[in-house]
Amino acid sequence: MHSYKLTDTLAVAGQISVDMVADIAAAGYRVLLNNRPDGEDNGQPSSAEIAEAAEAAGLEYHHIPVTAMNFPGEHLGEMADLFDDEQRPVFAFCRTGTRCTNLWVLSRDDSEREQAAQLARSIGFDLSMAARAL
Repeated sequence: MHSYKLTDTLAVAGQISVDMVADIAAAGYRVLLNNRPDGEDNGQPSSAEIAEAAEAAGLEYHHIPVTAMNFPGEHLGEMADLFDDEQRPVFAFCRTGTRCTNLWVLSRDDSEREQAAQLARSIGFDLSMAARAL
């Protein structure tokens, strides 16, 4: 599993499998955030399957699906709270990690947004979704 650390307490990744959830918990994450709608791709595990694995691994699970059509969605504030909670490290995933990263950049305060965007671009993320929402 390839993930990218955006902060000390936030990592993003592409689609995970049910089998990866225990490893995410073992790595010290406490929250698993799924930004994919069910059925986005054939063969993708359902939110219910991931939720079951998260519960078994002792992870708090949030399914907040966001698509290009509804980006950033109505729950950006809730996600910002998760991203900023240093007591509960977050592992967020979507198809490639790009959507999660755009949500993180957009959720930053104006004073932090450019630095967050620079970090995301240096990793190689396309931030066009966040740019359209600003």
